[in-house]
Amino acid sequence: MNTPFDAVIAAIAAARYHNHRLEAHSDIVSDGIVADLQAHCATFRDDLESGRVRIWKNVGSPGDRERRVDLLVGEPDASGKPDISKVRIAVENKSVITAHRNTTNRFDDLKKVVAAVQGAQPEAIVIATVLIGVAQRTLNIPDHVHKIYRDDREEEFNRDILPRLSSGDESLFTQFSFAISKNRPSDAQKTLDLFRTLPTRGSAQTHLVAYDSVLLVPVRIDNVHPPELPRPNALGIDVDADYQDFLVRTCKAYTARWHM
Repeated sequence: MNTPFDAVIAAIAAARYHNHRLEAHSDIVSDGIVADLQAHCATFRDDLESGRVRIWKNVGSPGDRERRVDLLVGEPDASGKPDISKVRIAVENKSVITAHRNTTNRFDDLKKVVAAVQGAQPEAIVIATVLIGVAQRTLNIPDHVHKIYRDDREEEFNRDILPRLSSGDESLFTQFSFAISKNRPSDAQKTLDLFRTLPTRGSAQTHLVAYDSVLLVPVRIDNVHPPELPRPNALGIDVDADYQDFLVRTCKAYTARWHM
């Protein structure tokens, strides 16, 4: 099936490289999840179309306005703004692609988000998605390569470098060897294993502070070869089956908590 993660890969391919300094992938994933829930979950679709619930992006987390939650779906307050005590769905999107040493920070971020949201609304369906990079070397375009061509050399970058990115031109690794970020062969598996320890709960276990779903998605992005969502993959993740199961479970939980 087509997933929001396929849309992320398509967007990176169109841009020619992945800018890990930006969170563009997060909006794509959030929008895709909302669209698919609308298509597959009648109760959610009815609530959204009737205006009973609304969607907000990048909302300050309760108790920590510096921390943002990627997507909130819920009932608005009297002024039309999000009311954290009436949140029904929260989505937080992370990626660990080029620097698996940052895995622990991303993991800690996710633990804080679920605690904050469900501390205000225990029944909120909280979803985490994590893109896990499986490439063992990646050309760091934003921090190193593009930096050389900024200001008065931007046209040169667009003419001579950009068309070669994500094209399979391996000479880029030699030309910009100083810009290679390396991952150890075991890094992706270790990252997967860590995120699998995030607490999760069943539909009826709203007394637990835990994620309702954690979607772990392998991606192969090195900015030299075309980006890919590998099916199959060495991590043994069935992206399509996991996402389909996620849609079914989320709809059941949403219906049980707000339409029974």
